[in-house]
Amino acid sequence: MTRKTGISTILCWENNESPTSSVYVGDCGYNIKPNKVKRKLQEGKTATVVGGLNNPETIDFLGQFGFDGLWIETEHAPTTWEQLTNSTRACDLWGVTSVCRVTTNDTSLITRTLDSGCTGIAVPHVNTKAEAEKAAKSAKYSPLGYRGMGAGRQSYGEADYYRTANEETLVIAFIEEVEAVENLDEILTVDNIDVFFMAPSDLAASMGVPWNPWSAEPEPREVTETVDRCIRKIVDAGRTAGFLAREETLQSVYDKGVRFFLTNWGPWVAKGARSYLDQVNRIEG
Repeated sequence: MTRKTGISTILCWENNESPTSSVYVGDCGYNIKPNKVKRKLQEGKTATVVGGLNNPETIDFLGQFGFDGLWIETEHAPTTWEQLTNSTRACDLWGVTSVCRVTTNDTSLITRTLDSGCTGIAVPHVNTKAEAEKAAKSAKYSPLGYRGMGAGRQSYGEADYYRTANEETLVIAFIEEVEAVENLDEILTVDNIDVFFMAPSDLAASMGVPWNPWSAEPEPREVTETVDRCIRKIVDAGRTAGFLAREETLQSVYDKGVRFFLTNWGPWVAKGARSYLDQVNRIEG
C-alpha cells in the first residue's frame, strides 16, 4: 500500500523502519521524523554517519545499509542548494539523519541550510565559547536561539513545528584548531550542542604538522596526544565526543569514549578497485 502525493509515492512504515523489517500502518502524514542520530546518542549508543562526496543518488544507494546518518558536505564539496535539498529528501525516505557541514559559522547560512531540510548541522572551526553559543543558537528557534522563524519543508504538516524542530535538530561543533583546544573547557559548558567533534587533520595543520587522515601515513604523535586528551575532557564533562572511525580503528575509538562515528565511503571504493585490478593483473600474469 502507498500514499500518493503531488510529486511522489511514499510508503509509510511502522516506527519509520525499513520496509524489509516492518509492517505498513497507513498514511503517516508528512512530519519531522525522529532524529535517528540524536536518539542513539541519548540512549548512550554509538551513532554511525557515512560521508564522502554524497549527492541524492549516492544517498539513495547508501541508505539501504542501515547507517544512522548520511553526511552532506558543503565546506569541501561543490554542493548546490538544489543538491542539498534533494539529498535531505533522500535521507528522509530512508529514515536517516541528514547531517550537513556548512562552510562557516554564520547564522543566516545555518538557517537556510536547515530550512532546506537538513536535520543535523555541523559547524566548522568553533574556537571559543561565544562561537559555540552562536552555532547552537543559530540552529534553534526561540526561546533556545535565534534561528529565523521562516520554516522550510520540514514544517509541512507539523502542528507543533518550532518545538519539534528544536528537539530534533542535531548540532555538531568541530574542534579543529589550537585555539579551540585551549578554550575547550569553556566550550563544553555551552548547551544544545549534541556532539563535539575532534577533527585531526585541521588540528594537525593548526599545530604546524599537516597530515592527511585518509593516507597510510601515521597520525603525528603530538596530534594523537592532543586529540586523546580532548576526547577524555569531552567525555568526562558528560558530553558526546565525535571522531573519525575507520574499520581498523573502530575498537580503539570506541574504547576512548567516542560515540559519534564518522567515516567515508571513498576508501571502501578504493580498496575494492585496487583488489579488482590486482586480480585482473594476476590473471593476465
